[in-house]
Amino acid sequence: MSLRLAVLGAGAVGGSVVELAAEYGHRVVGFADSSSGVVDAGGIDGERALERKSRDGAVGDDDPDDVLAADYDVLVEATPTTLGDAEPGFSHCLAALERDRHVVLANKGPVAERYADLRRAEEDSAGDVLFEATVGGAMPVLSTVADYGPGHISTARGVLNGTANFVLSRMAAEGLGYEHVLAEAQDLGVAEADPSFDVDGTDAALKCVILANVLSEARGGDVFSLDDAEVTGIKDIPGSALDLATEDGRTIRLIGEATPKRVRVGPRLVPQHGALAVTGTQNIVQFETEHAGQLNVSGRGAGGPETATAVLADVARLNR
Repeated sequence: MSLRLAVLGAGAVGGSVVELAAEYGHRVVGFADSSSGVVDAGGIDGERALERKSRDGAVGDDDPDDVLAADYDVLVEATPTTLGDAEPGFSHCLAALERDRHVVLANKGPVAERYADLRRAEEDSAGDVLFEATVGGAMPVLSTVADYGPGHISTARGVLNGTANFVLSRMAAEGLGYEHVLAEAQDLGVAEADPSFDVDGTDAALKCVILANVLSEARGGDVFSLDDAEVTGIKDIPGSALDLATEDGRTIRLIGEATPKRVRVGPRLVPQHGALAVTGTQNIVQFETEHAGQLNVSGRGAGGPETATAVLADVARLNR
C-alpha cells in the first residue's frame, strides 16, 4: 500500500527520501526546509523542489508549518540533530502524534535526549514511532535488536562514526598525524568544516544512548541522555600510539558501547585484523546476545541515500 509522506528537513537525508520515495512505492505530499515548504496532495515534484532549493535556497512557496499540518500518513523527521531539548524535532514529532500520524526519525535528538517524553506521546497516539536511521545509516541495527529481542541482548558495541574511523585508520595505515589526516578528510568531504561533533565522540555517543535506551526499556530500566554517557574523542591520540599498537598486532578505534546500564565512547585497542578494525568510513555494531552468541552488523553508517534507505525501511514496516 502506498503511504503519503511529509518530509521535514532538506539536507542529504531528507532530500534523498524525497528522491527515492516513489521507487519504494510511496508519495511525498509535503516537503520543508527550515524556512519554506511545498504541499501537494497529489504528490510534490521532488526534483523541482530540490532544484529550487539548490538555486534559490527554498523548496517552495509554502510555510514549513503547512507541511506539518498537511494530510499525510507518515512524518519523516530529518531536520538536524540538536541537543538538550531536541527542538524543533521533538515538537514536530509531538504534533504528528497528536494527530495520530506515524513518525519516522532520522534526527537523533528526540530519541537520544527525550526518549521518555517521546514514548509517552506515542502511547497516547494511534501513531507509531520508528527510528532505524538514527543508528548506523543503512545498517539494520535497531531492526536486528527488535528481531532478536532487546531483552536478549546484553551489549551493543562498535564503530559508529565514519569520520573518526577514517581518520584513525588512515593514521594507522600511513603513519600520518591527526591534523594532516583530518585536513585530508575535509578535502574529501568525509569530515565537516567543524568536525568536533564527530571527532569528539558526540555523534557516536548519541547513537549509543539510543541503543542503551532500547535495551534498558525492555528491562524497565533507566532512561539515558547524552549527559549520562562517558565520552572521550580522538583528537589527542598521537601517531606513536598507533605505531606501538601495530607492533603488538593491534590498532586503535573509537568504540562506542551501550548496555542497559551504561553508555561509553572512547579510543580502544582492538585486534588489527579483528571484526572491530573496520577501515575508512565503514561502521560496525557487535551484539552480545543471550542465545545466539556474538553477532556483527556492518556497512555504510552515513550518507544521504544510505540513511534514506533506513528511513524507507521503517516506512515499509509501518505499512506491514
